[in-house]
Amino acid sequence: MANAAYDVWLFDLDGTLIDIEPDHPRWVFDEIGDCLGRDFSDQEVRILWHGLGGTRNEQLREWRIDPEPFWEAFHEIEDPIRRAEATYLYDDAERLLASLDRPVGLVTHSQTHLTEAALDHLDIADWFDTVVCCDDEIGWKPDPDPVHLALSDLGVAGNGHDGVFVGDSPGDVGAAWNAGLDAAHVERFDPHERGQCVRADHRVDRLDDLWALAGTADSGSEDAG
Repeated sequence: MANAAYDVWLFDLDGTLIDIEPDHPRWVFDEIGDCLGRDFSDQEVRILWHGLGGTRNEQLREWRIDPEPFWEAFHEIEDPIRRAEATYLYDDAERLLASLDRPVGLVTHSQTHLTEAALDHLDIADWFDTVVCCDDEIGWKPDPDPVHLALSDLGVAGNGHDGVFVGDSPGDVGAAWNAGLDAAHVERFDPHERGQCVRADHRVDRLDDLWALAGTADSGSEDAG
């Protein structure tokens, strides 16, 4: 049974705490399309940007797009300031994080320069006691190594702490379980659009519903799965 109140909290970033105005992904994919000689529909942009079709590389291959030149173009085109200026913070994320008085970390697939720009723009960098940006050396979720690194940075690795990792993707849930943490999944999309129902220790539509797990006075209703 998942714990009533966790003493360590880890979060994914994009799609969990923050998101982006749709005009920015549209611009990015228009530029990538010019490089690759292929147009992307609005639905394809939505699927790839938010990872709704499973792993992005598998989705690209299904559409007969070589992932390597796609990501080369993506990283060359993506501008951290432009992206940060199009980013907004979910209101439920702000309320939950403001209620936590225990170690809080961030584990994200977003590159370091993009993460730093977003956190600075939203003025939320000081909300986190550690920030781990996945890469080829650290590992990628659902690999537990980025989670283990965050726990080590927080000084709680192997100390018997009860922790939870909150994210919006199956990879976040897998990383949590592989690292021995409970997993909370926030579903920002219609599950039918995602094409699957993501299993987790806690499944919610809004982060407000995790207040009870924070052990705060202002607790919302938990929808545990």
